[in-house]
Amino acid sequence: MPFAAPDYIPFATELAREAGAVLMRHYGDVQVEHKGSFDTVTAADRASERLVVERIRSRFPRHSILAEEGGNFEGAGELIWHVDPLDGTTNFSHGLPRFCVSIGLWSRREGLAGVVFDPVRGDMYAAERGSGAYLNSHRIRVSHESDLKLSLFATGFPSAIRATNPNMHYFHQVAMATHGVRRTGSAALDLCAVAAGHFEGFWEIGLKSWDVAAGLVLLSEAGGEYCDFDRKSYRPGDRRIVATNGKVTSDLLELLAEVSRGHQRHALPPLDNAR
Repeated sequence: MPFAAPDYIPFATELAREAGAVLMRHYGDVQVEHKGSFDTVTAADRASERLVVERIRSRFPRHSILAEEGGNFEGAGELIWHVDPLDGTTNFSHGLPRFCVSIGLWSRREGLAGVVFDPVRGDMYAAERGSGAYLNSHRIRVSHESDLKLSLFATGFPSAIRATNPNMHYFHQVAMATHGVRRTGSAALDLCAVAAGHFEGFWEIGLKSWDVAAGLVLLSEAGGEYCDFDRKSYRPGDRRIVATNGKVTSDLLELLAEVSRGHQRHALPPLDNAR
């Protein structure tokens, strides 16, 4: 059954559009701050988050909020908003047009609704539990591809803890065993691309709840599935995620498990080949 909050999607999509407008006012004239050696935050992040958090607190005062830049709020109810006011900050700060606003609503156990807005393209992804997933009011569904070799995947790498993140090992093996792997810089938009059938799957290590909460609702409503690397239930904030069209999950998990055990199907080519 659809989630019983008929005003949620109109509220969230309007809010995401307003936050996207904030981002676009800053786009092209970005003031960057550094949270660490590589992590960045901009004035746009903070302005977008302030708008979103204030609106949610005003409209749903009992709900909790988890937001990337610290605008957290502990409400009295069971519902939690996961807010990424600017997913793809590195892209944004370099002028690359691949970023979004991501707003997801979960109970303690399951995703209820999510919106992801790409302000450059004007694309609004929206989904509510039991009601399907939509891009600009058009229904979207995952792809039907079941052959791993013909499947296209996406992944990402952390900015701040890149020296200890093992994803490059997985990246190489998946890239060699499939049609390819893309690293676009926005986990939320990558999950939307799986939901819309552009990618067959996505995996990553070390994401936060606000990176994926909205995208996972979209994926699920588009007919996809998600889990951890051991095919156990995944909740936003868990360390390892696999999200697919549901048809390549087993093959992808088998490949990832081989990498975890230290097995390589495809050895790195010698550097002499680059000369």
